[in-house]
Amino acid sequence: MRIGQGYDAHRFGDEKGTFEIRLGGVDIPSERQILAHSDGDVLVHALCDALLGALALGDIGKHFPDTDEAYRDINSLQLLQHVNKLISNERYRIVNMDLTLLAETPRVAPYVDAMKEAIGGALGISDTDISIKATTTERMGFIGRGEGVAAMAIALLTSL
Repeated sequence: MRIGQGYDAHRFGDEKGTFEIRLGGVDIPSERQILAHSDGDVLVHALCDALLGALALGDIGKHFPDTDEAYRDINSLQLLQHVNKLISNERYRIVNMDLTLLAETPRVAPYVDAMKEAIGGALGISDTDISIKATTTERMGFIGRGEGVAAMAIALLTSL
């Protein structure tokens, strides 16, 4: 068995309005946009890092550099599917994962089931093997000041 952990954070843009941001593979209404080279999905990015870390294959930046225009605005579920192929190539499978979103806004509780379904679909695993939680930082730090969002992930793999 192998364990990996991941973390990702992205800033919000300064402009306020009506936007959609992608978290856990799901588009969610937000008053601010996430600034990122890809779609800025911190949950999926943290998960990619956790899975890559479990395999000792580096990080998301190594595999999908933000200097490569091929990844501009890409749906992060596509990156996750590529990581899933690496897992299979290394002869491992996902046992389970635990993801935590750190954000003051937007509220994601109504979208957790859809996120589990999107991530599970991209990986070909049951959503019962996926835990997604969200928390605030009680208005502390960059997240608490509403400057951005972050996510943490841990994943367990087992050999085939």
